[in-house]
Amino acid sequence: MRLLSAMLGLIMGSSVAFSATESAYSHLYEGLPFEMPVINRPTFPDREVSITDFGAVSDGKTLNTEAFAKAIDALASKGGGTLNVPAGVWLTGPITFKSNINLHLAGGALLLFSPDRDLYPVVYTVYEGYEAYRAISPINGENLENIAITGDGVIDGNGAAWRAVKRDKMTPGQWKSLVKSGGIVKDDYAWYPSEEYIEGGKLSHDELKKLSKEEAEKIKNFLRPVMLKFTRCKNVFLQGVLFQNSPAWNLHPLMCENLIIDGVYIKNPEYAMNGDGLDVESCKNVIIYRTTLDVGDDAICIKSGKDEDGRKRGMPTENVIVKDCRVFQGHGGFVVGSEMSGGVNNVSVTDCQFIGTDVGLRFKSTRGRGGVVENIFIDNVNMFNIREEGLLFDLYYWVKNAPTTIPPVDETTPQFRNITINGVSSFDSGMSVKFNGLPEMHIENVKLTNSIFTAKNGGLISESTDIRFDNVKISTEQGPALKINNVNDATFTNCTFTSPDAEKILYTGTNKDVVIK
Repeated sequence: MRLLSAMLGLIMGSSVAFSATESAYSHLYEGLPFEMPVINRPTFPDREVSITDFGAVSDGKTLNTEAFAKAIDALASKGGGTLNVPAGVWLTGPITFKSNINLHLAGGALLLFSPDRDLYPVVYTVYEGYEAYRAISPINGENLENIAITGDGVIDGNGAAWRAVKRDKMTPGQWKSLVKSGGIVKDDYAWYPSEEYIEGGKLSHDELKKLSKEEAEKIKNFLRPVMLKFTRCKNVFLQGVLFQNSPAWNLHPLMCENLIIDGVYIKNPEYAMNGDGLDVESCKNVIIYRTTLDVGDDAICIKSGKDEDGRKRGMPTENVIVKDCRVFQGHGGFVVGSEMSGGVNNVSVTDCQFIGTDVGLRFKSTRGRGGVVENIFIDNVNMFNIREEGLLFDLYYWVKNAPTTIPPVDETTPQFRNITINGVSSFDSGMSVKFNGLPEMHIENVKLTNSIFTAKNGGLISESTDIRFDNVKISTEQGPALKINNVNDATFTNCTFTSPDAEKILYTGTNKDVVIK
């Protein structure tokens, strides 16, 4: 497998600017259960400039937007190179990349984006899977090749200037301090940075998609940007830097090819609404390695567009390696969806730790999305203190009252299938496992082996077909260890179910060919 992947990588090497030497990431392909080109970090011309050469001042007050633009233009005009940012606090507005640029932050460098929202015009882009106007991202680039952000510095998006906050997400001290800072408090429950944010929140997604540029500018505060958005870029490398405090999502590579994220720290406050860590959307050939996340929403998240927009784009996220990553806080540690309408396939997740997330391994979608999630391989993931499910497949995401009439299967029906999970340990979760499929489209062909779950509540396997548990231990504090509902063709081999109930396994609905060995 490794030899085949290496050969594919050499074939692709004629069309991409990778190092001529063997990839520093070749070892990640050993035993990979799918074919994927071997990618390497992009290389840059041996040309370096300092941001100080262009008049930048590191006093935390001087706006350096023009200096960054001039420096990038100067490098790009000569074929590219490295833009060095020395130690200091560098205040700036949005930075737009060009091809063949490596932005390098020295240790002690803090790149601080201005809280002045007037510096961020609205642009037509993609967010949460649909196209509409949104404030431009502090770091952005489109249709580029060979771009990187490297070093030991920090990039801060000044997200507090943009975000609304719910009171129950903060400590009393944090809430008191926030209210004193200004803004608007509604119903003693939520704080808003401006009236325009409140007005924007009244609009539906369909209404937001129809806004003109002029209309969008009037509610720009509500249309807060992701901090980094690279769109349709090839050979992207992020290494070493701390990305924190984003207005919305933190990092959002969109429709990119050959993406490496190595040794990055991604951080947002726990109360950051939509404060996702990393959202990889419709990307191809991706490595996420040795990266740490501590965020306010989903941590490592795989997406591919939403509903009709995503199906029309038709670009899956595929060929993804996630290895040696850790997540401290987040709605999910590793997540697929819910915007997965273009499909997700060929994903490997190994040697990761999730500590204190809401859900550990989280797969989510709903009717209307469409798309197929398949060929997912998970191995050696260890989790502790997971508030909700250790392992979740949920095709009723964000559904409060499901319709009683079962709809026909069509292009809007999402599918989760062909998923292999081994060596998962999940201790002290709210619920062990939950497979919540659709009556018209079961979760299909999931294999869970050599794993252990301890939880307050037992597991649920519902509306699922071709399920295999082998050497799985589920221990629960209350209720049955496992509920099986409307399941076809399931085998549980050498499994241990422990609970205080006499009935360890509870059967409901109509089940067929369920075997306990």
